[in-house]
Amino acid sequence: MTQPIAQDAAPIDIMLADSNPLVLSALSEIIDRDPRFSLVASAATAEGFLGTVMRVPVQVGVIDWNLPALGGAKLIEVLREQAGAPRIVVYAEDSGDLPRLCMSAGAAAFAPRSSDPATLLDTCADVAAGKMVFPFLDVRELRNDPIHQLSRKERAMLDALSKGLTNRELSTELGVTINTVKFHLSNLYEKLQVKNRAQAIAFYYASRLEPDRGGDSIHK
Repeated sequence: MTQPIAQDAAPIDIMLADSNPLVLSALSEIIDRDPRFSLVASAATAEGFLGTVMRVPVQVGVIDWNLPALGGAKLIEVLREQAGAPRIVVYAEDSGDLPRLCMSAGAAAFAPRSSDPATLLDTCADVAAGKMVFPFLDVRELRNDPIHQLSRKERAMLDALSKGLTNRELSTELGVTINTVKFHLSNLYEKLQVKNRAQAIAFYYASRLEPDRGGDSIHK
């Protein structure tokens, strides 16, 4: 059921991205009818979505996980590095471990296509209010995992570090200065709560070996 919008509340700016033109058309019509939202734009590709939100302020983005050509995971990863990027709701078929993959990538919510359209709209409103919405997953567990709090550059640094590279080799591998390497390593150690590269490498391999733990609740 569509929720009424407060008279003094500005509509939530939203953008859609889906390679299926029928899905885009249907979602656009549904959002246009809801006074809580203002549809800014739509795109058929990840690159089209990214190009628009880099120029136009958007609060919430609704995307398909399999967007051409970058894909949902890569798109979210790029957006995580951008100031003022929209919070992302992945709207896709609920298959296997996809909700967990979306949450790991940095999405704010997952809405299955099999659900009622009102569920998607309510999810977008919750996300705009700062909530995370995932079905049958314990959001707190992932949010407390230091690995998922790393930036894209810090993850690249940790991956390279796991190969046993020196600072100079890391500098060459990543194409940055040694001072930049030291800066990222310092941030990396702080986020992982370790004291040196040996402990960081141990943490990296321990996290890869740890099995997934599923939950059965929704936390917002």
